Amino acid sequence: MAVASAAVLAVAATTGSLSSGTPTGAESNAGVESGVVQLALTPERAQAAPPQEAAPKEAAPKAPAEKTLSYDFQYQPNAYYCGPASTRIALSAQGHTPSQDNLAGQLGTTFAGTNSSHDIARVLNKVVGGDAYRVREIPGQKATSAQMDRLQADVVEAVGKGRPVVANIVGGATDNDGFWRSFPGGHYVTIVGYGDEGRQVRVADPSGVGPASYWMSTITMAHWMASRGYSY
Repeated sequence: MAVASAAVLAVAATTGSLSSGTPTGAESNAGVESGVVQLALTPERAQAAPPQEAAPKEAAPKAPAEKTLSYDFQYQPNAYYCGPASTRIALSAQGHTPSQDNLAGQLGTTFAGTNSSHDIARVLNKVVGGDAYRVREIPGQKATSAQMDRLQADVVEAVGKGRPVVANIVGGATDNDGFWRSFPGGHYVTIVGYGDEGRQVRVADPSGVGPASYWMSTITMAHWMASRGYSY
């Protein structure tokens, strides 16, 4: 029926019998072409394309329960080079081993030490290239539960991507072996690994006070960084 109607419409249009007036010239041709095309396309429009199913999303791979990075360790050579020494430990795990003196110059380290975690993050990004490192601050005298959870997640993410975390700590804390360390004026250490899905952290400490590396709960580490923060 659709084909027959189109044919009749085309013949009628050429004889001018579809309007009260007699179409001439371009107006007649335009009417015929428009009418034929419109009717000819109508059946095709009725055949809608089948909807496309969205591809299923792949689940993000689960982080390992524990991971420790390889690194090159050096003790700090004096009382105020903990910033350069900890920064170097973090960089060595990523294939960079500048001298502590070189890093001290970039960090602006003085006899009073290295100013803040923001200087650490700045130099880490400069040496490694890019802007992967940032700073998370823990204001207040104690870390909150949310800040502990955030530290756990940040350590798992950073170490999982091959980036040690440089922590700016102050005061005293006890490691898992019962060894007490106290730095009333502040200190920098490097978190080079984690265990128990991030509930424990592996610390590389260049101070020379006690063992050079040790395990500590993430809760203890979060409190140790209270009023300061970390570069991750």
